[in-house]
Amino acid sequence: MPLLDTSLWSGKAHIGGWTVPTGKTARVIEPATGETLETIGVATPDDVAEAAERAARAQFAWARTPYTERAAVLRRAGDLFTRHAEEIQRWIVREAGSVPGKAAFETTTAAQECYEAAALASRPLGEVLPSAEPRLSLARRVPAGVVGVIAPFNVPLVLGIRSVAPALALGNAVLLKPDLRTAVSGGVTIMRVFEEAGLPADVLHLLPGDADTGAALVAAPQVRVISFTGSTAAGRKVGAAAAEYLKRAHLELGGNSALIVLPDADLDRAASTAAWGSFFHQGQICMTAGRHLVHASVADEYVERLTHKAEQLRVGNPAKEDVALGPIIDAGQRDKIHALVGASVDGGARLAAGGTYEDLFYRPTVLTGVTDASPAYAEEVFGPVAPVRVFSELDEAVALATATPYGLALGILTADVMRGLDLAERIPTGLVHINDQTVNDEAVAPFGGVAASGTGARFGGAANIEAFTETRWITARSTQAPYPF
Repeated sequence: MPLLDTSLWSGKAHIGGWTVPTGKTARVIEPATGETLETIGVATPDDVAEAAERAARAQFAWARTPYTERAAVLRRAGDLFTRHAEEIQRWIVREAGSVPGKAAFETTTAAQECYEAAALASRPLGEVLPSAEPRLSLARRVPAGVVGVIAPFNVPLVLGIRSVAPALALGNAVLLKPDLRTAVSGGVTIMRVFEEAGLPADVLHLLPGDADTGAALVAAPQVRVISFTGSTAAGRKVGAAAAEYLKRAHLELGGNSALIVLPDADLDRAASTAAWGSFFHQGQICMTAGRHLVHASVADEYVERLTHKAEQLRVGNPAKEDVALGPIIDAGQRDKIHALVGASVDGGARLAAGGTYEDLFYRPTVLTGVTDASPAYAEEVFGPVAPVRVFSELDEAVALATATPYGLALGILTADVMRGLDLAERIPTGLVHINDQTVNDEAVAPFGGVAASGTGARFGGAANIEAFTETRWITARSTQAPYPF
């Protein structure tokens, strides 16, 4: 039987098993064609409440399961992502509009996330503290309890599994709410993998849904930690709601990342690097290079090369053609992209390439002559748009790079690596890449942004221990303590 056999999950959610939720169903649509691929159940607040109760009951036994068994489940999950990679990738290509290479990156990374999470189960989770009293004093990391994971559409498998896997490995139960637009790639796939890997019942629940579903997940009293990946606007609401309920919220949000090109950069490589940074997955990546800051001495050549790259890239249905860019996720997102580009051109920017679309297929776009007032430069576009702005001095580059509410990623292209590192010290971001573009991720690396891009590096490697555990102080004395009362 295929891992994603539709007879198991069509029209359903997973609440103690595959079940028809109390709400409606939603269509799973292929953006490249508009075709309905399947249906998925939409979980209601009542469904969330039931799942949260089940998860809380199951979590204690899961946390007390020997770490060797928890690690074994995670390793089997990693093996399953590899074994069923082609099947999973087909869904990512059709449902998320991803090119096959991006889909392969997702399955490879999902497997690695599980293997890395398996190693967390055996990590030291505490320390012995000094004490002025005659007692043993310990600080111990314990599971948070029930973790709520809210994942987006753009890289659905990776952005779900990167929280689900470490949370499970550290002894938590998880409620997963994927975006309805990619509920199979980012939800059903993860649920089915852990079912097959032998995860005990009720430790993981799948709750596809809308904003009401997400709000119920944040409000559920059993949920103690929220892991949210999405837009800054939505993240602010999640963070505010979590604060009202005195819950921790790990927020990985939007960005408008700068790629700085210094005058000694190799321009041929720079154009290739920049095109990937802005156009990969149609620019629907939080780390996308949204602002190209280029030294005046090389700006004309850079624009010429980047424009040539943009004009040569094929756009089309990645399930049917060998293309570099697939479709935008839906018409609403396409129209937002086009409105930002149009307003920028109306304000004086020049279209060097692109700026047009057919159906959901948006051409890779290069804009020059942008200013602080150009919407496609000042705002997160989340589309295949590369605005180019010129600077003359390093201080000017720093000022431009920092003139944004975001602080996610930074790329610097230069032949002088130490100068690049020194420049990066002056620009606050969560991620820095010297001689590379801004879109990078590895399971072992701490990932997250600052300011409007989120609440810091809470995902990846050892950072997951802090994200999904609580610190408990424990003392023990050989005899009862004496008191004067």
